[in-house]
Amino acid sequence: MAKHDPLDTVLKLAKEAEEQAGLQLKSAQLMLQKCQSQLEALRNYRLDYMKQMENHHGKNISASYYHQFHQFVRQIDEAITKQISSTQEADSQREHRQKYWQEMQQKRKAVELLLSHKADKAQQAELRREQKMTDEFASQLFYRKRAR
Repeated sequence: MAKHDPLDTVLKLAKEAEEQAGLQLKSAQLMLQKCQSQLEALRNYRLDYMKQMENHHGKNISASYYHQFHQFVRQIDEAITKQISSTQEADSQREHRQKYWQEMQQKRKAVELLLSHKADKAQQAELRREQKMTDEFASQLFYRKRAR
């Protein structure tokens, strides 16, 4: 039975960690996209509302309507400011998750490289062992022929 290399277990764990980090990155990217979409929707809503007010330009509007309009625009602006903050936080999370995923990817690659080097060394040792056996066999054959 082949001897189990502890690096195989380390590689398996590194792959799992990289996969989890990838899922977390994907989730952070989706959250950022959602925040950006909501921000864009708020900005479009504000723009539409401003266009509505522009359509009332030159018409007689009451002071209370004008006051309500400005109060509502202020609320939209506050919502936009909060959404900008949420979007920035989501982008920060995405960056953090991306760096973490890249770290996990590097760790996996490092373990794979170690395993590759170890396999190369084992193959070289096996080749030397086979060459030594071949040389020994040839030497014994030569001495037997000479002894006859």
